[in-house]
Amino acid sequence: MDLDQLAALRTPEGSAALAAAGRVAGGDPLAAAAALRSAGMPGDLAAAALTQAELRRRAAGKFGAAAAGMFLTRAGLEQATRRAVADRRAARLRAAGVTTLADLGCGLGADALAAGRAGIRVYAVEADPVTAAMAAVNAEAAGLADLVTVECGDATAFDVTGVDAVFCDPARRRAGTGRRVFDPNAYSPPWDFVTALAARVPRTVVKVAPGLDHALIPAGAEAEWVSVDGDLVEAALWCGELAEVPRRATVLREKEGPLINASGSKRVPSYHLTGTGAQEAPVGPVRRFLYDPDPAVVRAHLVAELAGDLDATLADPSIAYLYADEARPTPFARCLEITDVLPFSLKRLRALLRERRVGRVEIRKRGSALEPEKLRRDLRLAGDEAAGLVLTRVAGAPTVLVCRPGG
Repeated sequence: MDLDQLAALRTPEGSAALAAAGRVAGGDPLAAAAALRSAGMPGDLAAAALTQAELRRRAAGKFGAAAAGMFLTRAGLEQATRRAVADRRAARLRAAGVTTLADLGCGLGADALAAGRAGIRVYAVEADPVTAAMAAVNAEAAGLADLVTVECGDATAFDVTGVDAVFCDPARRRAGTGRRVFDPNAYSPPWDFVTALAARVPRTVVKVAPGLDHALIPAGAEAEWVSVDGDLVEAALWCGELAEVPRRATVLREKEGPLINASGSKRVPSYHLTGTGAQEAPVGPVRRFLYDPDPAVVRAHLVAELAGDLDATLADPSIAYLYADEARPTPFARCLEITDVLPFSLKRLRALLRERRVGRVEIRKRGSALEPEKLRRDLRLAGDEAAGLVLTRVAGAPTVLVCRPGG
């Protein structure tokens, strides 16, 4: 996609091409392209429209119905913040009194649009000309052009003295290749610029990869890990007066359905576990119930805090599975009831499952080198019952737990 193609897609002919592409997207791409060309559509326009239609189809999981009117790039979509996460972040900024925000490295504009929906005036900067143009078009399509201004430029040169807060989402993919960048020093803007922002604008939020090394967290910052329906999607650093706790695990549940407040607006249910991230959970024996903590809890190093809430212990100090005598409801972990604890033996496990006529197993693992799909084949399951298998270590020994759903 280039600026000329984007401009072409915004003409009446381009709108018609996008509508036609939307009707055939999701099927055989060659057949879809042939269908558009047979209708007399120029090849370049057909290809651009089909690319956008496919990206919009994929984006529906992140942006909902709004994806149908957005312009997207593959790399931009992959790094873009899910709407539920962006909306919750914008609401937190608004509650902190933020009225003007600089979005440095705005990408396709997901966070800028969320801030605009929250009533915050946003000045967004994006280095890539096509992406910047798409972000501006997306703001216009969302009816937020009066609140969200996008300029193409260098984020490191933007004057932040006139805003209440800064949000920065440094690019973590190499320009031109789309390959992930794991070294923060290779981010764009670079990590030293990002970490210095808080000294210039005390209310600074930085979006980072979930795998961020805890040693890189600036002193005094709140580090938050966010999951959506059990998938870890991002981490963020809240600096200055925005920092409320050292560590936070935020769990969003889109599948629970939206919560509707008195004004009729919707929000995704969210749950928060906080702590220092430095505590250690007690170690004890395997007990009746196993809790598999949400990945946001594990990455935030808040397993000990969750253990305290559940009156639970670890069976191995290096494995983040918790064990308890009671099943208590919690949004921060999945609970399973343990029926059998076996030292790992394929022959013994296969015999036990065959005896119980187990034909379907859900396999999860921590601390085991076994490959779940290979184990599933090796078990040669047959029967109409289901069970859960947990491959782990107990006091350092390879162990398999046979489970059924708990509380």
